[in-house]
Amino acid sequence: MTRAMGAAMRRIHVGNALSAFGLGFTVPYLYVYVAQVRGLGAMTAGLVLAVFAVAALIVLPFAGRAIVRRGPRPVLIVALVLAAVGSMSLGLAGSAAAVLLSAAALGAGQAVMQPALATMIVECSTAETRSRAFAMQFFLQNLGLGVGGLIGGHLVDTTSASSFTLLFGIESAMFLVLAGVVSTVRMPHSPAIGDAPSQSAKGAWKQLLGNRAMVQLSVLGFVLFFACYGQFESGLSAYGVEAAGISTSALGTALAANTAMIVVAQFAVLKFVERRRRSRVIAAVGLIWALAWVTAGFAGLGHGSQEMATAAFVSTYALFGLGEAMLSPTVAPLVADLAPEGMAGQYNSAFALVKQLALALGPAVGGPLGASLPAPYVVTFFLFSLGISVLAVRLGRQLTAVQDQPWRAKGSRVVARGAVEPVGVEA
Repeated sequence: MTRAMGAAMRRIHVGNALSAFGLGFTVPYLYVYVAQVRGLGAMTAGLVLAVFAVAALIVLPFAGRAIVRRGPRPVLIVALVLAAVGSMSLGLAGSAAAVLLSAAALGAGQAVMQPALATMIVECSTAETRSRAFAMQFFLQNLGLGVGGLIGGHLVDTTSASSFTLLFGIESAMFLVLAGVVSTVRMPHSPAIGDAPSQSAKGAWKQLLGNRAMVQLSVLGFVLFFACYGQFESGLSAYGVEAAGISTSALGTALAANTAMIVVAQFAVLKFVERRRRSRVIAAVGLIWALAWVTAGFAGLGHGSQEMATAAFVSTYALFGLGEAMLSPTVAPLVADLAPEGMAGQYNSAFALVKQLALALGPAVGGPLGASLPAPYVVTFFLFSLGISVLAVRLGRQLTAVQDQPWRAKGSRVVARGAVEPVGVEA
């Protein structure tokens, strides 16, 4: 990595941590703010969460092409300004229409931020440093969200709308700070408009869908986000409260344990996974999450004391956090390494679209199932976790040796985008 790339990466990480810090102020309190503080009811609050998902699904198919043609930095700046406007408007909105429009702007901006930031990290890293760069991003995101949520919890007052306006104002300011930081980043590999692939948007999607490894990774990604992230604040929490009798304070402890595991274990885990096949690491995550669902089953379906059930439930979230720490330096770099030259933005946006679909469907399926049918719920997602391991092993057969084992790359910014021998025997 050159000195310029290192300087750019540091600025990206600082800005990313600050924006996550801002998000932490509002994410835990959005439902309460809309339903109770603004007095708009549970229906409107539910619609706000749906609007976030719909806005993301609308903009992401176009975001990839914009990143390819314009470069990730200008697209990210526009997305951040849009998110800042949406956040501040949400803090001031008093009607259902204003809340929903603000949520749409905030959701669209946040959705585009993900692939744009990922593409900037790809452009400012090498094959050898990319896993560590994405691990650092994930670490700072969780640290920022945790610290922001902790401080926001002390500032918020459910009897005062102005306290929420302050929280959304801080979030908006952090988006603008990130935009300011990003505007100073010199992109070492930022493409000019004329350098972008000349094919149409339809041709770009056709090329992506023709990449068997990327299609398999997208299917795997859907299952990952559906079976884990899509259950955190919906099915798993409903299961914990209804089946395991977990208190709301214990649920908060479980979420804190998840974040703490990521923050504490991230770099220790990174040293473990850096020299191992990516497909095998993802397969191991499936097994860890299967163990997590077994632990959740003990919490809600066992016959131990309430203290044991609570400890098991908190351990479930901690095990999920361990798996997340293993995925952060594995999946996102693999998406970038599967992309042809100049197409990282398109591939990152496509994977973000898959993620949003999973996050939209996960709560819709898991919430009712976890609350009303606890045993089938645990068994279903236990099988999903085993499915992750199976899909990961199958994906490994589609990857080249360097894509699956990136330490084999010798000074190339893009891993195995040319002809490289397929994975054969164990290295």
